[in-house]
Amino acid sequence: MTVLEVVLGIDNIVFISLLSGKLEKGQQARARTLGLSMAMLMRIAMLILIVWIARLTTPLFSFGEHGVSGRDLILLFGGLFLLGKATHEIHENIEGDGHGPTAKPVASFALVIAQIMILDIVFSLDSVITAVGMVDDVRIMVAAVIIAVGIMLIAASPVANFVERHPTVKMLALGFLLLIGMSLVADGAGFHIPKGYIYFAMGFSVFIEFLNLKVQQRRRNREQY
Repeated sequence: MTVLEVVLGIDNIVFISLLSGKLEKGQQARARTLGLSMAMLMRIAMLILIVWIARLTTPLFSFGEHGVSGRDLILLFGGLFLLGKATHEIHENIEGDGHGPTAKPVASFALVIAQIMILDIVFSLDSVITAVGMVDDVRIMVAAVIIAVGIMLIAASPVANFVERHPTVKMLALGFLLLIGMSLVADGAGFHIPKGYIYFAMGFSVFIEFLNLKVQQRRRNREQY
């Protein structure tokens, strides 16, 4: 259960790392801690409101042959938000490269936290619904969430620093957000994409990028000597 929560929280870590990177150095760690803490509180609150969460899967209206539920609407709008945010970030990175050395704009702390909260709701909903299908005891689910967030808090800073140091990894992470956004939109529209396919694609991409980084490192080492 804890492993599942960590796996489902990977996309959350990537998103929080990218958003916190737009803040001043002194605020980045605070934003990551606050973002993941809010994710934990959100998931625990949803687990406590488990009856209400279960009702979110009840269709509110029909669109063609697809019954649209509250969960579908949240996933749909969350996915669209993620697609828009990732597209904007990719455009900003590409345009920034074409205008020479420019100072990186510093985002508002409150704005970054607000964006993290929006996606926390989407990611938490998906995680909680998955957890409810696996375990009956709410206490076990809450314990798994707390342990998983503790692990993610430890991993968040190294992940954020690594992404910030390597521009190609940052672009890959933004590509992941596009992929996750598309899967959320598809899920909300009634076209379920198995999570295993998405995580396999992400894992394979990370492996290829790891090989690219090793090749670049060897080239730099040869140039130094």
